[in-house]
Amino acid sequence: MIQAETLELLEWHRLCQHLATFAATKLGAIASTNLQIPTSQSVSEQLLAQTKEVYQLESRLTTSLSFDGIQDIGDSIERAELRGILAGDELLAIATTLAGARNLRRIIDNQEDTPVLTDLVADLRTYPELEQEIHRCIDERGIVADRASQKLGEIRDDLRRLRSQINQKLHNILQAKSNAVQEQLITQRGDRFVIPVKASHKDVIPGIVHDTSTSGVTLYVEPNSIVPMGNQLRQMLKREQAEEEAVRRILTEQVAAVTPDLERLLVIVTTLDLAAARSRYSYWLKANPPRFINREEQEIVTLRQLRHPLLIWQQQHEQGHSVIPVDLLISPHIKVVTITGPNTGGKTVTLKTLGLAALMAKVGLFIPAREPVEMPWFDQVLADIGDEQSLQQSLSTFSGHIRRISRILNALGNEVENQLNSLVLLDEVGAGTDPAEGSALAIALLQHLAEHAQLTIATTHFGELKALKYEDARFENASVEFDEATLSPTYRLLWGIPGRSNALAIALRLGLKPEVVENAKTQVGEASDEVNQVIAGLEAQRRSQETKAAEAQKLLQQAERLYKEVSDKAASLEEREKSLRVSQEVAVQQAIAQAKGEIAQVIRRLQQGTPTAQDAQQATNALNQITQKYQPAAAPKPKVGFMPKVGDRIRISQFGQTAEVLTAPDEDGELNVRFGIMKMTVKLQDIESLDGQKAEPIVKQKQTPAPTPPPPQAAPAIRTSKNTVDLRGKRVADAEIELDKAISEANGPIWIIHGHGTGKLRQGVHAFLQQHPRVSSYEPAEQADGGSGVTIAHI
Repeated sequence: MIQAETLELLEWHRLCQHLATFAATKLGAIASTNLQIPTSQSVSEQLLAQTKEVYQLESRLTTSLSFDGIQDIGDSIERAELRGILAGDELLAIATTLAGARNLRRIIDNQEDTPVLTDLVADLRTYPELEQEIHRCIDERGIVADRASQKLGEIRDDLRRLRSQINQKLHNILQAKSNAVQEQLITQRGDRFVIPVKASHKDVIPGIVHDTSTSGVTLYVEPNSIVPMGNQLRQMLKREQAEEEAVRRILTEQVAAVTPDLERLLVIVTTLDLAAARSRYSYWLKANPPRFINREEQEIVTLRQLRHPLLIWQQQHEQGHSVIPVDLLISPHIKVVTITGPNTGGKTVTLKTLGLAALMAKVGLFIPAREPVEMPWFDQVLADIGDEQSLQQSLSTFSGHIRRISRILNALGNEVENQLNSLVLLDEVGAGTDPAEGSALAIALLQHLAEHAQLTIATTHFGELKALKYEDARFENASVEFDEATLSPTYRLLWGIPGRSNALAIALRLGLKPEVVENAKTQVGEASDEVNQVIAGLEAQRRSQETKAAEAQKLLQQAERLYKEVSDKAASLEEREKSLRVSQEVAVQQAIAQAKGEIAQVIRRLQQGTPTAQDAQQATNALNQITQKYQPAAAPKPKVGFMPKVGDRIRISQFGQTAEVLTAPDEDGELNVRFGIMKMTVKLQDIESLDGQKAEPIVKQKQTPAPTPPPPQAAPAIRTSKNTVDLRGKRVADAEIELDKAISEANGPIWIIHGHGTGKLRQGVHAFLQQHPRVSSYEPAEQADGGSGVTIAHI
């Protein structure tokens, strides 16, 4: 009972409803809504493995895992097993479900790293022969097809002939007795063919009246001349129904023969859909897979940036507030955590978030927290959250809490060694009664839970509970942060620091008279004020450390990024240097080998016959040429020279006089200078700088050649039968194939006739032309060529 209450308090049903929206089948949605919580860790780990494999599989596939065709055929299977005859649409649903399951197994079998899913579908039997037989006998409308049996086909042929004869005879009557009929219409009442006859002319067309209009002016009469044919039609319809039923009975018996395998198929498909829903929901939450830890092996509960999944949904779908994450890092020796702080600060949300995270891990869901996600597997999650006040049961708030806590203690049991894997969540423990007695009761309760539960998280306003940490190493303090400047909570969870009372500070800021606040402080006592000051100092110190840690982390990230960049550049330069060195060594070795070969040829020529002085001179010249050829060229000497500017002092070589430059050199290298009172024109080659540098010669710019005249424009293209494609009456898919062929063979524009019609063919043609790489542009044809019913494509 207490576990059901806990699920209700944590709003587990809402999370299951959110999960159901990610299911692909009706069966998966039902299973998600009524999600069963495993009772063993091995089952939870199996579910998590399924979720991980589907998550990885869908991240590789271009589309999600497909459950097309799979339907809820459970009732049909059950009725078939009880020898009931299935309807055509029920048989068709069984066939599509078999095909969908086989497609699922094919997708999974084609993957290499999905052992859990592969093992799950290993026993899946999809009976393709049964599926083919159903499709042969039942058409897509769920009606027994003519091809189901020869007898049925013959009966339906006879029915069609008989109906045709009845219609022909009635048409003749309508034409012959047109003045007696209300309108030229043949209709049916039940399985009898009738015509509308004016009530005033009922004797003109004798027959059986099967119906009357609301006004009474029209009678629906089956003429006596076709009554025998109508009777024959009814008999043939009975025979048709009997034959259809015989076909469906045979198919139903085939379904009943494999009922156990079909039930197993539904279980496997539902399991896969549930795993896919968990994977997609986890992806939507941006969650990470948890790892179950053993706190006895000194492993720490690690839940960083943990977010409440229902608040995430509210933020995304209901425009709620942004979700403030909490950090839960709990050492292995801690058994009880007491969270203190002001109301509306987020204490209760923290309890619910942890409770939902524990349940999500048990059912195979990922946890909306930053990696790594590490937490124990809890046998039970037990909670007392909220107000249990009840007027009907005459329960006060305190009484309601005590009754629920009693149920929690009963669920834990008396054997300590067997009940250490439970998570207990208590909200406002000991509240609702005298503070002194409530505080004492809360301390005793938490000490009991430290012995009998794996982990207990409790929220409280009692200051005495803050001191338990300093008396028992199994206790830890935490608090929700409160900003006194804005008089609002920040929803951050602070570890190791108990929450301090903010009531008096808030009262003063809200305008309560200072003398009243001061009197209240004296009533509280100096000890309490000193404790609050110590806590405030600890909070300030913590904020300072967090700021420094954030700055240090930022600097560390910058250093790591710079180190990586420098390392990458150094590795690149080293690789480039090594490559250049290797190429240079290869070039040198090749040059040496070639030089040695040429020198050897010179020596062989000298050794042939008696060498003369002339031969020796030729050999020497050849060796000098080889030396010049393979010796590295000397680095070019830096170019010496200057360019005189207006106002510079230069020396005229032929006169040995210095002069002042009046104009800059022109294109012919001439410039005007002045020395003394004389002005003259000199050339650049006749002057030098005062330090002896010769002037740089002027390089004349080459004349730009005349632009090449553009080629004559090609004559306008003319529409012929070869460059015209007629697509009228074709589907878009067929038109694209023919159009692609025409474009690939075209050397100029083509005319595409698609007509007007509904416009779908024109839209399809334009969409195809827009993405085709050979088509540069397209436009409607001239009005004389068809206007908007023809498109010209330029290739």
